[in-house]
Amino acid sequence: MIDPVQLVLLIVILVLTILLVILGVQVFFILRELRQTISKTNKVIENAGSITENIEAPLSALSSLALGVKASSLITIAKFIRSLVGKHSDEDRKHRD
Repeated sequence: MIDPVQLVLLIVILVLTILLVILGVQVFFILRELRQTISKTNKVIENAGSITENIEAPLSALSSLALGVKASSLITIAKFIRSLVGKHSDEDRKHRD
């Protein structure tokens, strides 16, 4: 016959075994969902990368255009200032003579 201590140990072992099996199944489901989440995140990151590449070219062209307009404006302003300074220096020379 089984002693009461042996019976209690057997019941504890059975309960722990059942709990560990349930825990193992839950961990399996969690890891499967984690893999799916990582896969979806990877797809989102790849899409963001392709969108960024598609947007980069037009923005680069716009930036180049803006820098060209800015540079030509600065050149025009510099020429205007030179012409004003040139006129003033010519007037100063006339007044000295």
